[in-house]
Amino acid sequence: MKISIGNDHAGTEYKLAIVGLLKSMNIEVVNHGTDGSDSVDYPDFIHPVASDVETNRADLGIIICGTGNGASMTANKHQGVRAALCWNREIVALAREHNNANILSLPARFISLSQALDMVKIFLSTNFEGGRHERRIEKIPCS
Repeated sequence: MKISIGNDHAGTEYKLAIVGLLKSMNIEVVNHGTDGSDSVDYPDFIHPVASDVETNRADLGIIICGTGNGASMTANKHQGVRAALCWNREIVALAREHNNANILSLPARFISLSQALDMVKIFLSTNFEGGRHERRIEKIPCS
């Protein structure tokens, strides 16, 4: 499995911990995020993650910014991307089960690091249920 990850300055600490977790699980990681704390523009780091998922260069993506909103808005501009802004375990599971989310957006300023790590584990271990949800997923694209 290959995961593409990106973050702005608000998500650096979380990104570094998540990369460590993923590597400990023998998951290949493509890091498009900043490794610093200087203010940066999140789209510069989120578009490459969404492109990786959009073109199947990565199986899934993880994006992190202060609220998770800007990151998910940016990623969702890409065709075939379903970035889900999640702030607890249940929402992560439902985003995968019902929405077939392929990018997890985390709000670093509103969840703890331990919550973020748990949410990543759930994101990776939860499967899409299909069925009635498949019909809904097919209605998401505009074109």
